[in-house]
Parts: sequence; C-alpha cells; structure tokens
Amino acid sequence: MQTQTTTPQTLTEAIRYFSDPDVCLEFVVKLRWADGIVCPHCGSKEPHYFLKTRRIWKCKSCAKQFSAKVGTIFEDSALGLDKWVVAIWLIANAKNGISSYEVSRALGITQKSAWHMMHIIRLTMQTGSFKKQSGDVEVDETYIGGKARNMHKGVRKAKGRGTVGKTAVMGLLERHSEQGHSTVRTEIVPDIKTSTLQGKVREHVESGSNVYTDALSSYEGLSTDYVHQVIDHAEAYVNGKVYTNGLENFGA
Repeated sequence: MQTQTTTPQTLTEAIRYFSDPDVCLEFVVKLRWADGIVCPHCGSKEPHYFLKTRRIWKCKSCAKQFSAKVGTIFEDSALGLDKWVVAIWLIANAKNGISSYEVSRALGITQKSAWHMMHIIRLTMQTGSFKKQSGDVEVDETYIGGKARNMHKGVRKAKGRGTVGKTAVMGLLERHSEQGHSTVRTEIVPDIKTSTLQGKVREHVESGSNVYTDALSSYEGLSTDYVHQVIDHAEAYVNGKVYTNGLENFGA
C-alpha cells in the first residue's frame, strides 16, 4: 500500500487521490486499526496474510477472511470506499456545513444516497468510531413531540391524541463499549415498521451480538442474525441481563 505524503487540499485533489483503491484502503485501515490490524472474527492481533489481489486479509488464528469493511458502517453499502472516503473528507473540511445535494453532485450519486452517507458519517464522528455496535446492545423506540397542554385548543384537536403529530426516534445503546462506558446512537425514523427498525439494527449492530428489545412485534425476526432476547414490559422491566432500562434512562 502507498503511504500518504500530503493531505488533499481541494475536492478535486481528494477525488483524484482517493480514486486509488490502495490509498482508500490504507486510509480506512488507519482509521479503524490505529494500533494494528485485529481480526473481527476472533480478535487476534497476530500478523495476518494479506491477499493483495482481493485486498482482504486471512487470519492466521481462525483462518477466516475479512476486509476492512467488515463490522463497520461501510459493510452493507454497495458504494465503494472511494465514495465513502471522499464523503468523509468533504464533511470534515466543510467549515460552514455541506448539503446532501452538494455531496450528491460531487460524488455522482443520488441525493438519497448522499443524505444517508452524511447521516451515518456525522453519527460516527460523534461516537468516535466507524465500527458497528457489538456485544450487549439495547434497542428501543419512542415518540417525542410537544405536550398537548401547550398547544392551542384548535391545534390539539387537529393533531389528535397518542402518536399523531409526534416524531419517532430510535435508540441503540452498546453496554460498556471499548471506550469503557456505554455508547448511545439515536436516529429519527419515519415509522416503527418491521422493515424500518430491523433495517436500522442491521445497519448499526454487528451480527451475532446480543440484542435486547421490548415486545414490539416489529423486532420479531432479529433472531436470524442476532441473539435476540425480549423483555415484555407488561410482565416485568428486568429479567437478568434482558432489559432496555439503559436507553429508557438515557431518554428520561
């Protein structure tokens, strides 16, 4: 792999520089494994075989193959690392902010894809990690919105009761992360349908992790990719390690 000697100063330089797949890979490796490459399957830090033609590694300990994308926000994306890295450069260097339309034009992708990338990149910049959550992860959803008593009578009547006029927010909490404390990711979602909530879980949580949710039917089916355990709040709020209190306390 090449070694970066200068940092791109303009968008044109960034696109040209990161168009080299080896440069992109080196950039992501440094972001993810600053202290040396670690096998995402078994956690081995032993030197690994690098298969240059495929740009992947083979672990000497467990013999499994892995790429730099495995277990990260890039894993499930059809977009190449060259698009992701330039998007990261754009957001990091936009002092006055940048819109999804600008990113869309710069990368030659749809505005919807650009918006999705920007949301994930900004979220990971806040958490300080491009890795997916893993281990024990609590997942919960709620609705937020103005209190009815603060609304004008006509507005209150038009909006109705319950979830009408409120915004759905989903939260994911990784208990005791590598940083030594719990990390939380929250995101506004259009609804709490199965496809929406499970899609977000798979986007943010590494497969094989322990996922704890309430008894909402939208979470049924997560057991195909996770160790999914449910706490039914009609019966109890804690059952050993099965609870979502961490998230509920976060939103309190």
